[in-house]
Amino acid sequence: MAVKPAVYGNSERPPRGDYSRGGEVAADYTCPQNYAAYTAADHDTYSRLYKRQSALLPGLACDEFIAALPSLGVSERIPRFEDINNKLFKATGWEVVAVPGLIPEVPFFTLLANRKFPVTDWIRKPEEFDYIVEPDIFHDLFGHVPLLFDPVFADHMQAYGAGGLKAHRLGACEQLSRLYWYTIEFGLMRQRGEIRAYGAGILSSAGELAYAVKNAEPQRIMLDVLRAMRTRYKIDSYQQTYFVIDSFQQLFDMTAPDFTPLYQQLRRMKELAADESLPEDAPAGTSA
Repeated sequence: MAVKPAVYGNSERPPRGDYSRGGEVAADYTCPQNYAAYTAADHDTYSRLYKRQSALLPGLACDEFIAALPSLGVSERIPRFEDINNKLFKATGWEVVAVPGLIPEVPFFTLLANRKFPVTDWIRKPEEFDYIVEPDIFHDLFGHVPLLFDPVFADHMQAYGAGGLKAHRLGACEQLSRLYWYTIEFGLMRQRGEIRAYGAGILSSAGELAYAVKNAEPQRIMLDVLRAMRTRYKIDSYQQTYFVIDSFQQLFDMTAPDFTPLYQQLRRMKELAADESLPEDAPAGTSA
């Protein structure tokens, strides 16, 4: 029996990905990477995406990401997951596993808690080159996996998975998902007095990378965990608020305490709009 696809947000379009694969998709949503199914056009799309995005990174991406990116291996074609895992497991004990597309919260958190990062194994069509609604293999591999070679960030991701399972039990997944969105997906960092990106959603986007780091329009504030958990976010446009850290160790330390009291506090507080500003916000400045 095929597992049920996950649906996040409001969309009339069915989720991408084959969730049956003739019974190859396991109960935890992992499946073999069907490498033979990739066409020459698929490999070309990945190669062109990689070439375009990697050229944009200097001066915009954090040092840790730029240093780790070559660990993905080949860029002229879609990498084989086992080739990445040969290096990744030795570096931080993590491995990437294939999934057919978006997966539900509990399997996602469980995989992270066991140092397994789920990577969607299908790739966008050429006509989707500049924008895609759901994460594909390029977003997941290029955006997320390089920082799993960083020991501190790798430990943070495992802790997030364990925290996600706890949040699910406490009915607080929405609050924790906002923190994930504003850090792991769209986080910024200060390095040598300048703003740099570390979030996968920024690093894998040709348009949002420069916008997030350089543009004067969005607000950039220093990360406050409670503030981020209160703040709604946009899924169909560039972000209006970005949260900034000074290091991955700071992020790890800020998210280490028990979130149970925070969840209780959040239930008594109003949610904030994606572009809302508060008097107590600490501006992070820009690198413009």
